[in-house]
Amino acid sequence: MNKHILNHRKTQQPAQSNGGNLIDLRGVTKAYKTVAGSFVALKDVDLQIEQGEFIAIVGKSGSGKSTLLNMLTGIDRPTSGEVSVNGMVVQTLDEDQIAVWRGRNVGVVFQFYQLMPTLTVVENVMMPMDFCNVYPVRERRKHAMSLLEQVGVADQANKFPATLSGGEQQRVAIARALANDPPIVVADEPTGNLDSRTADQVLTLFQNLSTDGKTVVVVTHERDIAPWVSRVVTLADGRIVNSASGVQIQAKEATYV
Repeated sequence: MNKHILNHRKTQQPAQSNGGNLIDLRGVTKAYKTVAGSFVALKDVDLQIEQGEFIAIVGKSGSGKSTLLNMLTGIDRPTSGEVSVNGMVVQTLDEDQIAVWRGRNVGVVFQFYQLMPTLTVVENVMMPMDFCNVYPVRERRKHAMSLLEQVGVADQANKFPATLSGGEQQRVAIARALANDPPIVVADEPTGNLDSRTADQVLTLFQNLSTDGKTVVVVTHERDIAPWVSRVVTLADGRIVNSASGVQIQAKEATYV
């Protein structure tokens, strides 16, 4: 597997606004109306992420992890505060604009892969290209095959997703997330359904993406994520309660061994 996942095109270089932060959340609060009243999922969150960082967002169930991920991807909008991603204040876009912006700027990897069962593996990877028109039609299959080769599943290109193992499907999902060469890749519990060996392989893929300049944000329950990431952000009750480098966390844990 080639460590260098992608060669970046100049047109995809991230905007250097907000002091060089690729992702910048300022005072972000998200409240939902429920039958029991208002529920605040995020409370005055400030978070800055630079290009090339590999960030893990951790916390107990209900801490606000998925809501925070939805803010970054434009799937949901803050009640107050500002979400700036790759130089764009996301909540200022309408739904159609957000869909186009997301397709070009954010690659999303889901826990349950979300591959189209009636499309072959290579067709799944080509699908985002068809939506965003970043690549000419004649180049899309070749680019998809290159991505599949780089994540180690090119030999599965003409099969349907159901015939692949969970680890292979997750690799295809990562290739699909990279289809339009986005500067940011986000993943929601990407190793939750994988055995430890396959999970390590997937995390290594994310590490390599970060080394190559992609910004990677992973929401996870994994307790031993620190060795893989540059920073661990811990959420509790909708607030960031800790932000420490993976090295710092490993050093702290080592003192208790």
